[in-house]
Amino acid sequence: MKTLLDFLNDEGGSSAAEYALILAIIGIGIVAAASFMRDAISGAMTEAANHMNNAS
Repeated sequence: MKTLLDFLNDEGGSSAAEYALILAIIGIGIVAAASFMRDAISGAMTEAANHMNNAS
């Protein structure tokens, strides 16, 4: 029983798992933001390309 309690109270490897969870949440946030801004990004790139084509 003491071994099980020692195992449950051990926090040695938890920091790596916590960092992985934080990175996953940040990654999901970046993907979500990029998908919401897809039309705005596409429009800005198209407008920039049109300005470059008209300048020459």
